[in-house]
Amino acid sequence: MNLPTPVPADTPVDTAACAAGVTLGVDHETAYRYDSPVELAHHLGYLRPVSDAWQVVEDYALSVTPAPSDISETQDGFGNTRCTFALVAPHESLTVRATSRVTVRARFEALDPAAGLAWEAAAQRLRYDPAVPFAPEVEFTFPSTYVPLHPELREYALLSFTPGRPVAEAALDLMHRIHADFSYRPAHTQVSTPILQAFQERIGVCQDFAHVMIGCLRAIGLPARYVSGYLMSQPPPGKPRLIGADASHAWVSVHCAGVPGNAGWVDLDPTNDVVPGTAHVILAYGRDYGDVTPLRGVIRGGGHELDVRVTVAPIDEFPTGTDA
Repeated sequence: MNLPTPVPADTPVDTAACAAGVTLGVDHETAYRYDSPVELAHHLGYLRPVSDAWQVVEDYALSVTPAPSDISETQDGFGNTRCTFALVAPHESLTVRATSRVTVRARFEALDPAAGLAWEAAAQRLRYDPAVPFAPEVEFTFPSTYVPLHPELREYALLSFTPGRPVAEAALDLMHRIHADFSYRPAHTQVSTPILQAFQERIGVCQDFAHVMIGCLRAIGLPARYVSGYLMSQPPPGKPRLIGADASHAWVSVHCAGVPGNAGWVDLDPTNDVVPGTAHVILAYGRDYGDVTPLRGVIRGGGHELDVRVTVAPIDEFPTGTDA
């Protein structure tokens, strides 16, 4: 079964934290209560944040209760760390808690949207040519399970991708338009809601915003990745951060040929209409949600109730009662 995770409302991003690198604490707890004992369970999770030149995982711990019979970490085909574990004894509940301490630097603060190739040239260089070496970003131009290609998405994208416009500049404009045209409404859609339905209704959550934008970019031949992660939101003035108030988040990474840094990839968050900075923590990259679901599994047993709590905060403000 696929186990959906909650998504954040369109709350203000902690832009003050985006000016320089910060160390964040992350506490992500997922709890299942089963209506009858589960005899056998196999689970797969993407819960360890990415570690690279801009985001360094200083500490990470994963606890599973009850204790699994086996647990291991491997690397998937996209370079993400995935965890698999199994439980072979009957159990009536399952709690999975991932805690991380992550130092994040703003990887896009020097972004020049006018730099790079015109979008038509960027798309043309990725078309199949047996005489040209394979470019790894080509993999993210094809349709995927949650992001099929639709003419309607292409038409919508072309309103931003006018002739000769640089990829990053046009992609930023597309992000602004999606944010303005779509309404964030929790529980209106499910993970299985078709992308075209979310697009036509102009309503959804962060997964829908990301899938729609990815679908628009791929429909015109540009590589786009789904980014799973966390967003640190800013509490109201004078109010403390609440434990579990943040949530799993999703945004988009588009390949902008000719743009320096980060191998040409530029992240964009259409839900909040921002270029991610140090308030965004990356868990994994994939073609769509199905590649990098934070936690999913197959069980032999009955139904379940799900409760997910996520807290993201600067390490010196991390709430009492959490360990990162």
